[in-house]
Amino acid sequence: MQSDSTGDPQTDEITRLLKSWSGGDPEVLDELMPMIYDRLCGLASSFLRYERSDHTLDTSSLIHEAYLRLVDQNQVQWRDRAHFFAIAGKMMRRILVDHSRRKGSEKRGGDLVKLQLEESMDSRVEPAISLLVLDGALHVLERTNEELARLVELRYFSGLTKVETAEVMGISTATVIRRWRLARAWLHTYLVKGTLLEI
Repeated sequence: MQSDSTGDPQTDEITRLLKSWSGGDPEVLDELMPMIYDRLCGLASSFLRYERSDHTLDTSSLIHEAYLRLVDQNQVQWRDRAHFFAIAGKMMRRILVDHSRRKGSEKRGGDLVKLQLEESMDSRVEPAISLLVLDGALHVLERTNEELARLVELRYFSGLTKVETAEVMGISTATVIRRWRLARAWLHTYLVKGTLLEI
């Protein structure tokens, strides 16, 4: 029988607590939160880094709202740490997209995010893209290739490493690297050039 152990004590403990939570033990959340808080902060900060300076959601409020939604996920059977952060990233994306829609920021050209579409691209000249435009592009990609859209969500929105993404998707790291390159090329063609790339 294959062990769930990763060899990293903290990662293994997070996985154990998540499985206890899935099993109906809400008290483990008090132990779990301090262990995941820094990573949630990192996720929230990466989402908010390129938002307007007057954005009404800050890191703490984004984490708080995402946490409330996560706690409400009674039907999720948490597999491991990577699975948890995959869902957390999806929650944060939804929160920010909903917030942008409520504020009508697409009409003001606000809520811009930076997406590194090419590995060789200087981060200082990355194109600024509306979060709503990026969200719309992902919906188009999902209709074209659901796996590529999920990979973008895991890598960009959930902040998972290539190895973590491979674990969540059940594919090899080499496949993640290859598909990530293809996904970036699709996004670049769709968002920057305004055309669809066949995949």
